[in-house]
Amino acid sequence: MREITLNKPIKHLAVIMDGNGRWAKKRGLPRTKGHEEAFNRIIEIFDYCKDYDIKVVSLYAFSTENWKRPKAEIAFLFKYLEIFFKREIDRIMKDQTKIIVSGDISKLPEKTRKTTEKAIEMTKNNKGMVLNICLNYGGKEELTRAARLIAKEVKEGKLELEDINEQVMENHLYTAGLPNVDLMIRTSGEVRTSNFLPWQIAYAEYVFTPVCFPDFKRKEFVDCLIEFNKRNRRYGGLDSEKEDNQ
Repeated sequence: MREITLNKPIKHLAVIMDGNGRWAKKRGLPRTKGHEEAFNRIIEIFDYCKDYDIKVVSLYAFSTENWKRPKAEIAFLFKYLEIFFKREIDRIMKDQTKIIVSGDISKLPEKTRKTTEKAIEMTKNNKGMVLNICLNYGGKEELTRAARLIAKEVKEGKLELEDINEQVMENHLYTAGLPNVDLMIRTSGEVRTSNFLPWQIAYAEYVFTPVCFPDFKRKEFVDCLIEFNKRNRRYGGLDSEKEDNQ
């Protein structure tokens, strides 16, 4: 079911799932309840994206800066991530969804890391949508990692210095092979990108909604698509419609 017709395709949607703690606090609940409710929105968003033929969804689940949060909250997040994978894996496989992860998962608790790796392995040959979970992810860290990998290839004689270009850079990002982001949504009213996919969102349209992520349901999702429809994506060029009228 489509409430609107997109003027231009969205191949890759990125979402900063913000406001979980504030949502819970407003209701007199522990912050963990906000995170728990947020996990329920994830699978719903994936269903919305299927309706609009959006092939790739990147979700900012845990940043490199989130380690500063209380240990109990971090432990809950990782525990619930394990529950999410176990609860939804059958549906994910049925839908032929492929799970990938952007970020350094080597630093995650062992059980969480193994559960995540199992989900990646189980879905690696799936041909449907791609769910990119940004986990222990930081944009500056990703770019530094890519530079390090490229430098190593140059040092080993596998790559010539003069051959380094944007495509080579993209090939060394976590998202290698995926289209760049068309639409980036951030919930909760904060107006910043917070070190999220800085390369990939270079020409994305940004929509900032005041709704906290646990309340981000279909109406709010469609509202963001309506806003996206209003944008004229020029990619640094001229507005062709205005030019034609001059």
